Amino acid sequence: MPKPVVLPTDALFFVLLLAVAAYAAYAAGKPHLHEPWKRVVRSRIAIVCLVLLVTYTLIAVADSLHFHPRLPGAGPDSKPVYSNEVLSVLDWVATPLRESNEKTYSAPFAAHLYVREPVGLPDGRQERVYPRLRHGGAHLPADSRGRFQDIAVTSFAGVALGLMVWTMPAAVLLLRGARRRGMSLGRFVSFVRNAREAGPWRAALWTLAAVFTGFATLGMLGLDYHVLGTDKVGEDVFYQSLKSIRTAVLIGTLTTMVMLPIAVILGIMAGYFRGWVDDLVQYAYTTLNSIPGVLLIAAAVLMLNVYMSTHAERYDSVAERADLRLLALCLILGLTSWTSLCRLLRGESFKVRELEYIQAATAFGVGHPRIILRHILPNVMHIVLITVVLDFSGLVLAEAVLSYVQIGVDPATYSWGNMINGARLEMAREPVVWWSLGAAMISMFGLVLSANLFSDVVRDAFDPRLRQRIE
Repeated sequence: MPKPVVLPTDALFFVLLLAVAAYAAYAAGKPHLHEPWKRVVRSRIAIVCLVLLVTYTLIAVADSLHFHPRLPGAGPDSKPVYSNEVLSVLDWVATPLRESNEKTYSAPFAAHLYVREPVGLPDGRQERVYPRLRHGGAHLPADSRGRFQDIAVTSFAGVALGLMVWTMPAAVLLLRGARRRGMSLGRFVSFVRNAREAGPWRAALWTLAAVFTGFATLGMLGLDYHVLGTDKVGEDVFYQSLKSIRTAVLIGTLTTMVMLPIAVILGIMAGYFRGWVDDLVQYAYTTLNSIPGVLLIAAAVLMLNVYMSTHAERYDSVAERADLRLLALCLILGLTSWTSLCRLLRGESFKVRELEYIQAATAFGVGHPRIILRHILPNVMHIVLITVVLDFSGLVLAEAVLSYVQIGVDPATYSWGNMINGARLEMAREPVVWWSLGAAMISMFGLVLSANLFSDVVRDAFDPRLRQRIE
């Protein structure tokens, strides 16, 4: 059995997932929260984006379950011996991708290196040729004959496997839907196929089919080829793209976890108490906004780097050091990004505190903490929810930009920003190595676009003014 390892960001990420699950259970029993979410899931765009976001989140969860692999044999006291290497469940699943390193660059689906190397001929002469890859296309003949046919056949097999696996979650979804509507399975399938109001069901099923067939095809192709090529040190770019998902999801979620309490507490206090409390909060976020955010983040990250370099003995492994730097970046981004939500909540609390039933509660001597928790906070939660969803994509892009200018996550951490930074010089060489940049951009585009479209639907469903306009 491997030895489990819980990194700080893993623990916080799972706490956040438990909090989301608790909110979902709480919202299910509250009509004023349940109804807006029902409007969200009636949107086909929201369903498609939700399936994609859940897929990204599941990959991040698999990459957050860490362990020390057990080494063969046993120690002198018959105890198991573990490696110092920290792996995740995703690493274990993607072992063929992780271990099939090449010498250097190779293009997507290539069977030879991307650069020529001198090779000695039997007659003593040297010739510059494209050497064969150690893993990519190794099962093909020396001249790579039949490569395209092999890719087509493997892709077809991957699509067939994906559709076979897809039938299981599709059957579960259809059975649940049929039970909730009190229909037989056959009648419900006919309803999903033909009814106009069943559009979200069709969108969910087709998106799930695309996800399953896509991953099955890429997985089968990845056993024989480097689907997205390899980078300068010969590491598979598809593996790097998968590993970078965890960093993006953690930056988007843990930063929110840091920023949210500060913005909610200070914003509501400023709007509810007014007077010197309002002045103090305004001075705080006005002062913070007057400092360029990038410079503030850069200064904090540089001080952190100096501290980690001078206290390297405190970290047992490279993974622990990189994880603490990722956590520190979340803290820094959270402490510098709470001002906009705080300002919105201050204005809304100003308005809500003047409502008649809150004035009556004050007149009857109800305490301030009770009024804030029972009346003010529930009335501003729609702003909190909309802002959190909208800010997620912005934080993912912020990490990419910060890593690009080398003040983001640790260079040992997989992230789309580090991939783009590494591809910067590759774009200037001849011939151009484009696949690292392309893979990072497409992966980030999928997550950010899904989050943006989903947040638009959530905003329309929860914002009372937009809801009235739609109705």
